[in-house]
Amino acid sequence: MGATNVARRLSFALLATALVALLEFWGGAVSRSLALTGDAVHVCMDAVALALALVASAGAARPADPRRTFGYGRIEVLGALVNGTILLVATVGIVYFALRRFAAPVEPHAGVMTIIAAIGLAVNAGVGVSLRAPGKRDMNVRAALFHVFGDALGALAVIAGGIAIGLTHVAWIDPLLSLFVAAIIVVGVVRLMRDATEVLLESVPSDVNSADLAQHIEKIPGVTGIHDLHVWSIGSGSHALSAHVLLDDRRLSEATVVLREIDDCAREHFGVTHVTIQFECETCPIVVKH
Repeated sequence: MGATNVARRLSFALLATALVALLEFWGGAVSRSLALTGDAVHVCMDAVALALALVASAGAARPADPRRTFGYGRIEVLGALVNGTILLVATVGIVYFALRRFAAPVEPHAGVMTIIAAIGLAVNAGVGVSLRAPGKRDMNVRAALFHVFGDALGALAVIAGGIAIGLTHVAWIDPLLSLFVAAIIVVGVVRLMRDATEVLLESVPSDVNSADLAQHIEKIPGVTGIHDLHVWSIGSGSHALSAHVLLDDRRLSEATVVLREIDDCAREHFGVTHVTIQFECETCPIVVKH
């Protein structure tokens, strides 16, 4: 999926989310529902996060230059960290107001909060479907998906709370569901920020087994060993590899064939798109210049 298509989908998600935020702010004020107002704050922060995701997506599509030879792929990782931080701050705010509402319960208008939340849920479902495909390959879009998922959970909680309050007139159901949604959101955000941090630490990608990769390379004819193997992520779906490979004594043209086989192996079996190999030969004589 091209960068233009991803940007278009993020733009649609941003517009739809902003409209839902405005609708829920209005509905929260009319119905006096903390869950709906809290979800409106959450959705509003998500609109900001989606705007950051859109900017990060555009930056990640920029080509490499002499100063940034790997391009701008890490921008999406930084965007994911900012998105996660914003969502955590919004969640803390929801928890704070929920705890205050427990001390002074207010029964909201169940019908209004349920209808508004149902509209928000429908919009979130459309946005989620739109971002699902690019989210499988793009960490930044995956961050936006976590926001959308949090919005959907919030809408479901408000719908359930509205129905329950309408039937029982128990006011504390409203803040209780807000706390439940906050807990679910935190779990998803922690996972997202952990993945982004692993990229910044240049850890081995979770979908690559470095020991298995080394074994594959050692099976290539002409390779006698491998050391100083490093595998890391430049950005979502973009892995890099560097290593020292020991060869038996052979001509340069034959070494080029080995290099091509290593590159094909890393690309086809492990999704590594950037391969840098330094060949060494243990049996070759060392020429000392005087």
